[in-house]
Amino acid sequence: MYAFLILIHILISLALILVVLLQSGKGTGLAGAFGGGGGAMGAVFGGRGAATFLSKLTTILAIAFFISCLGHSLLASRRYGSGSESVIQKEAQRQAQQRMETPVPLVPPPGEQPTEGTGEVEGGPVRAPELPEGAQGQ
Repeated sequence: MYAFLILIHILISLALILVVLLQSGKGTGLAGAFGGGGGAMGAVFGGRGAATFLSKLTTILAIAFFISCLGHSLLASRRYGSGSESVIQKEAQRQAQQRMETPVPLVPPPGEQPTEGTGEVEGGPVRAPELPEGAQGQ
C-alpha cells in the first residue's frame, strides 16, 4: 500500500513538472511548441484556451501534490512512531544508558599506580586550607 502511494506521488510530481514546463512564457503559446498556431491545435491550446486549461491543471496537480505530501507525513508518523523525538535525542539516550550500565572501576587494576588527583593520599584525608584572618566575611 505504501509503495503504491509513493508511485502515485511520483506520478503527480512528474505531471506537475510537465504542466509547468508546458505553460507559455510571455508572447508564446503551447501551440507554437507543436508547430504553429493554426488548425485544431490552435483552437484547443492556442491563445487564452491554453493558459486557462494549463493554469487549472497546474492548480489541481499542486493541490494533489500537497495532499499527497501531507498523507505521506501522516503515514510515516504512524508507521515509525510519533516523531516527537529526533534521531540525535534517541542516540543520546542510548549512550547515556550504556554509560549507566558500564561499571566504573573504583580501584586501579593490579600493577598500576594511582594517578594524581584520585584523592588517595598517604596519612589520611585531605583538609581544605584555612582562610586568612580577614578573609572570613568576603
